[in-house]
Amino acid sequence: MSNKWFVSLSVAASIAVLTACGGASGENKESSPPSQQQAPSAGAEDAGDQGQAPEPDLKDIPNVVATVNGKDVPKDKFVLAYKAQFQQAQMSGQELDQEQLKKQTADGLVGNELMLQEAEKRGLAAKDSDVDKKLDELMKQNEFKSTDELFAALKEQGLDKEQARAEVKSQISLEKLLADESGSMEPTDKELKDAYKQVVEQQKKAAEAPAEGAKSEGKKAEVPSFEEVKDQLAQQAKSQKQAEAAQALVAELKKDADVKILI
Repeated sequence: MSNKWFVSLSVAASIAVLTACGGASGENKESSPPSQQQAPSAGAEDAGDQGQAPEPDLKDIPNVVATVNGKDVPKDKFVLAYKAQFQQAQMSGQELDQEQLKKQTADGLVGNELMLQEAEKRGLAAKDSDVDKKLDELMKQNEFKSTDELFAALKEQGLDKEQARAEVKSQISLEKLLADESGSMEPTDKELKDAYKQVVEQQKKAAEAPAEGAKSEGKKAEVPSFEEVKDQLAQQAKSQKQAEAAQALVAELKKDADVKILI
């Protein structure tokens, strides 16, 4: 079962997180080979073996974490987003600075709210029929027999039915807004092939200078074919385009916005 959409739902659309965390650290950053993206680092595993993994620090979070043009960003939305970001950081083996992560999450939610308000102004907010269609797609993609099963799975991740529908609506609205702002986010064949060449080069470099553990195994990493990773590369490229468009749009919207972050 795929977890991609569950993660994006939990953070009130993955675009929001990208606007917060994809700036300085995201620029000039090489894409990870698709086959390596989800694996936690050895450091993260060692840390888990040596002691109990850290827990999200959610004490002293106010009921309203920010206001955006007079609209509140509530604590429950922040908690969902922060937990998802915290989990992703742990899985990637990143060194955790929870105070910095809280600020990034809050800033991402502010950007998210600014874009949702802009989508509303442009008449691009998703309709209930759009949400129903997307939920049906998610049900089929994740091989559930009904949307009730989908909602049950989401509830296990902390999202009730009302929250899940709201997050799907946000996701659709943001995608519509970014398409309206910057045009199609779908990568061209040339872009995908260029990205694949980058993956191949990364794999070659890794083979030439393998990690100590890989040397002891004496195994050479196999390079997946273009067709095998084409869909993953397309999703990476689309996400990157969305992140860049979102960052630029949020920066513009902030100029005339009344924003107060309260954490």
